[in-house]
Amino acid sequence: MTTNAPTARLAALGQSIWLDNITRTLLDSGTLARYIRELSVTGLTSNPTIFEKAIGSGNAYDGQVAELAANGRSVEEIFFECAISDLTRAADLFADVHARTKRVDGWVSLEVSPLLANDTAGTVAQAVELHRRAGRPNLYIKVPGTPEGCPAIEELIFRGIPINVTLLFSREHYLACVEAYTRGIERRVAAGLDPFVCSVASVFISRWDRGTAKALPAELQNTVGIAMAGRILKAALDFHASPRWKALAAKGATDQRVLFASTGTKDPALSPTLYVDVLGAPNTVNTMPEDTLLALAEKGNPQKAMPADGAAAEATLAAVAKAGVDLGKLAETLQIEGRDSFNKSWADLLAKIGAKREVLAAAG
Repeated sequence: MTTNAPTARLAALGQSIWLDNITRTLLDSGTLARYIRELSVTGLTSNPTIFEKAIGSGNAYDGQVAELAANGRSVEEIFFECAISDLTRAADLFADVHARTKRVDGWVSLEVSPLLANDTAGTVAQAVELHRRAGRPNLYIKVPGTPEGCPAIEELIFRGIPINVTLLFSREHYLACVEAYTRGIERRVAAGLDPFVCSVASVFISRWDRGTAKALPAELQNTVGIAMAGRILKAALDFHASPRWKALAAKGATDQRVLFASTGTKDPALSPTLYVDVLGAPNTVNTMPEDTLLALAEKGNPQKAMPADGAAAEATLAAVAKAGVDLGKLAETLQIEGRDSFNKSWADLLAKIGAKREVLAAAG
């Protein structure tokens, strides 16, 4: 890796580059280790869709699935055992990054069952158990930032469980999420506990542009996601500059970093690095699909850091609203659609594991 490589230039802006993928083949082949070594990758994320593709295809997981099935494990238990096996290996690869950055970076993420999105108590119980089973300090548990998820986030942060808050689309979603995080930290301070508990707030970008493409004139298409990122970044900077947060930081709390997710492009007419080139900002994360990471490394052109004042973002969003897009309503729709998409992927994932279990059992 050279210091002039696109990935190195993006990292030099202060943004952590994470991979939005995990497969056993990626681990076994040494590819993830190479990405860490050569492409400035300092963490990774996973979700049900990623594991559906990883476990459902090929035979990399067959041995573990067969063994777990023979021991009477349920389909869901088989999934979490396979996922934890992969993610603990990945966490160990990032352990040096985690130590070097004093626990701020070097994270991997495991999501609770999407079926618990509307179950606060169930989310808390499963998150605590998954974090215990993984036994790695640099494992985030992913919890959706839905109205039902935010109370779970507060409780989990209070219990010291690092959380990746997912399915955030708007400034309002972000503010609800950072409020839950902050209340959890404040409760820890009040209880005499260490206020240093890491968290990231995952803001989904490209779905904004897919959701508005048909409603906008050509000059505004593919601008909404980037503008919403600018609005949310401004809100995060303002929040962490507030007296309330500064008082916690003085006691040892660490900022909840903004993470830009859904930063790949699916339209072949668009540059594959459309989003990652312009979303660089200090103290943020960009988790990108593998194809996007490789495109960035090959031909990316990271720009200077995003403007911190949000003025250009607000001008774009005002034009979008004037064109007839109800941004608040669409944000709620996108969050619900995102939740439902993960539910479907979860169901498909469990079905594929179940089918694989039956095939392996029949084969002896």
